[in-house]
Amino acid sequence: MRSQFSHVIDIAATVLDAAGLPEPTFVNGVQQMPLHGRSMVPSFSDGATPEHRETQYFEMFVNRGIYHQGWTAVTRHSIPWKPTEMPAFDDDVWELYAPDDWTQAHDLSADQPEKLHELQRLFLIEAARYNVLPLDDRRFERFNPEIAGRPQLVKGSSQMLFEGMGRLSESSVLSLKNKSHSVTAQIEVPEGGGEGVIVAQGGAYAGWSLYLHEGRPTYCYNFFGLQRFKIAGEQPVPAGEHQVRMEFAYDGGGLAKGGDVKLYVDGEVVGEGRVEHTVPMMFSADETTDLGVDSATPVSDDHGPDNRFTGRVLWVQIDVDEAAEDVDHLITSEERLRVAMARQ
Repeated sequence: MRSQFSHVIDIAATVLDAAGLPEPTFVNGVQQMPLHGRSMVPSFSDGATPEHRETQYFEMFVNRGIYHQGWTAVTRHSIPWKPTEMPAFDDDVWELYAPDDWTQAHDLSADQPEKLHELQRLFLIEAARYNVLPLDDRRFERFNPEIAGRPQLVKGSSQMLFEGMGRLSESSVLSLKNKSHSVTAQIEVPEGGGEGVIVAQGGAYAGWSLYLHEGRPTYCYNFFGLQRFKIAGEQPVPAGEHQVRMEFAYDGGGLAKGGDVKLYVDGEVVGEGRVEHTVPMMFSADETTDLGVDSATPVSDDHGPDNRFTGRVLWVQIDVDEAAEDVDHLITSEERLRVAMARQ
């Protein structure tokens, strides 16, 4: 048992130290930021060794805290999952806890204001040192790279995905949020009819899925697990190679609006309906985009985890904005080649 204060950032430094490996300065030609963590190895053989870390700041969604020589000062700026108006930073109420109060049960801020001010000042010093400043309490905006200004892994208006691709993170697929878009899939349906997921993004708590249910083409939009909007064709897709397409005409006028959906098979309309609300920022931190299956939790409740497509998904093309508009609602091999060459 060891009682020295440590933090998660100390783990990498500890592993390298224990293995006798130097801290990397370059990886694949890219210069690395020095590790901020410190090794816990000295405490392995000496339980009385001084703490290797006396100070550590904390900040998430502008909820802030500072540890220093056993003392902690903390303030809760907001509850992240409750969308309320943000208070001014200066209105946040700080609490102070002594070294013998690790459960933070007895607030000493009123009894020792000088100590609290000391730790508040130390938080600002550490926050400036480690690039925490300026504080930013925007929530939903920061989840969407397009709004937050973060670089995106995939750019442009069209993206091709191919058979066998899966577990694609949300940032590695074109964002379909808050805009018109289309999803087109070239599939092979086996004799006796097809069943299962063609392509899906997200999971049980937000996302979308295009699949065959009882042989019929179906699109499901999952709004935070609260509502599932489904549009389906009336007839099963016959055996053979076919193109299934979903077109989403976004209402516009801001974030999280709805839109009209049309389903096509080989360029012919087979179903249409409406999605009243959409997810504005992020479907999930851990659910992914998959072809031919919906891994982890499924977007739609029309099937469980055993939802692998019984035929073949040859390719899927995702188009956004103007690229989503296709006069004949069909993607030819020439159009696929154009998209592929544009991405080179």
